[in-house]
Amino acid sequence: MRLVDAHCHLEVKDFADVAPVLERARAAGIVHAIVVGQFHGPGEWGNALELAAAHPEFLSPTLGIHPHEAARATEDDLATLERICARPEVRAVGEAGLDYYYDHSPREVQARVFRHQCALAVKLAKPLVVHVRDAHEDCDAILGEVGVSRGVIHCFTGDTDAARRYLDRGFFLSLSGVITYKKTEALQDAVRFAPLDRLMVETDSPFLAPVPHRGRKNEPSHVVETARKLAELKGVALETVTEVTTANAAALFNLTLR
Repeated sequence: MRLVDAHCHLEVKDFADVAPVLERARAAGIVHAIVVGQFHGPGEWGNALELAAAHPEFLSPTLGIHPHEAARATEDDLATLERICARPEVRAVGEAGLDYYYDHSPREVQARVFRHQCALAVKLAKPLVVHVRDAHEDCDAILGEVGVSRGVIHCFTGDTDAARRYLDRGFFLSLSGVITYKKTEALQDAVRFAPLDRLMVETDSPFLAPVPHRGRKNEPSHVVETARKLAELKGVALETVTEVTTANAAALFNLTLR
């Protein structure tokens, strides 16, 4: 089995020692993981770049400003983001987007910072990693307005109509452990609708552990369970899911997999 975890967070506050986490991932058949760097406040960008530099054969970083933190980002922070994202080792801009469920930042500020990161992805010719919750119409409108056509909707939890919007724009959909939960029929219908060659799997660790790990800290090794559920929903072999989703992640993030 060869799988890519298309979106994980491995912050020190959650994983004081990342070595055993990576060992378990390799043992489970994970060959690479996208470690997502996030803005935590002025001058604070997490540890994704440092971790990826220490494990370049296994981790590739992204960097972005989450909508929760959009109100804290200054013009200097946006300039720093642009400078860092221009580095060749940074594979994508984000996660960036809109979150109308929590509304930790005013919606107009979320939109402004999201537009900036959309434009940055276009400028750098890098994919955009999108976070969207309860905001599909506005998110799709901004993607169209800026002209972003290369990226991924991470932890996709929308319905078939939302899936169609993003697929029509050329985006991939990345699926988390949520697809293994009960009472997610609309999401599961969207998964059945979406072509397998436009799907990826992720953990979003340390969050959203799939069944049978639900309620515990999530980590990259658990992405196997999400792939297993995806195979069930699509009616194909697990080996087919691992092969196609891994190829999709490699293509989007320009990965060279061993």
